[in-house]
Amino acid sequence: MKILFYIGVVGMILFEIANVYFIMPMPGSQRMISIDLAYFLYSSRWIYRMLFAVLIMLGIANAFKQTRWLALLALVLVAGVGYAFNFRMAADHMFYQPGRLVFSTARDNKVVKLDREIVGVSLNGQAKAYPIQYVGYHHQIRDTVGGQVVIVTYCTVCRTARVFRPVVNNQPELFRLVGMDHFNAMFEDATTGSWWRQANGEAVAGPLRGDTLPEVFSQQMTMKQWLALHPNSLIMQPDTAYNASYAKLDKYERGKGGSDLTKTDSLSWREKSWVIGLELNKQTKAYDWNRLKRERVISDTLGGKPVMLVLASDDRSFFAYERPLVSDRFILRHDTLTAGKQLFSLSGHPISNSAMATLTRIPAYQEFWHSWQTFHPKTARY
Repeated sequence: MKILFYIGVVGMILFEIANVYFIMPMPGSQRMISIDLAYFLYSSRWIYRMLFAVLIMLGIANAFKQTRWLALLALVLVAGVGYAFNFRMAADHMFYQPGRLVFSTARDNKVVKLDREIVGVSLNGQAKAYPIQYVGYHHQIRDTVGGQVVIVTYCTVCRTARVFRPVVNNQPELFRLVGMDHFNAMFEDATTGSWWRQANGEAVAGPLRGDTLPEVFSQQMTMKQWLALHPNSLIMQPDTAYNASYAKLDKYERGKGGSDLTKTDSLSWREKSWVIGLELNKQTKAYDWNRLKRERVISDTLGGKPVMLVLASDDRSFFAYERPLVSDRFILRHDTLTAGKQLFSLSGHPISNSAMATLTRIPAYQEFWHSWQTFHPKTARY
């Protein structure tokens, strides 16, 4: 019966490692197509744990009778591995949600500096700014903007900011961080246990596989630029309990991540190079960040529509619009868009002629090239 004890010990250890390996950034794990295996192991975890626990119990008496210290060491090893992989290395035990959400007006804000980058959301007359330094640690912030519940999400390993309505089957839903797949954060809903990809809000495993969360339009820019467009915006303040974690992301926004997973490649079209991704009429295209910095305004056609990508003078705030006419040639001067005698602010609103139509804004995403091409495999490159 002693052999059953050690089979149970080895099985329990290998299972706990495998259960975490496929959903956390471990050597080789994120380059495999293993989401189905990872979900199977996770959803069946208690069955396997009970099986190996039964084997351990069946053989524990004989194991201790013959080699007490070896058996005791084996049990300590099982406990240590179980604790490490289920608590120390579990995603929702590494990245916590803020204990409370505090917002400040621009006048009262003393913490978030104007050069910090934020994810901005404006709904129903209310605007809120969420500093990437904070959202990057928490991974998701659940909040209400303009009376609408949203989750503001950010994955530092993919450099992806997305905002969704947390609604599943027309019902409000709660999510927790469960791990990652292909370097992108995954969330698990509380009702069905399905896993949802942060980069596009798609359920990739579980009963709701194939469903998507409704996306909310958001923009990424500096705090200063956001306040120029939304002077009455509220600004998320830090939860001081996590100041040490925020400090680790102090230089992240400028491409100086603290690990190989989050650092930036300054050259173009490398895995960790920055791109701006656009999607329109089911067509996608990636634009090199270095080229955008040189040209400031890129005019193109996407999904049969003339589009325009713009980088503000701070070299960090970016905007995308549909162009009114294919022939229109826009230039940027002092953060004002000019096409002939037509002038527009970066919000897209006309300056020179109030009777003119506002430029239609379209979603634009800054992220690592490896992320955009992984989750948009048919993307074109500009």
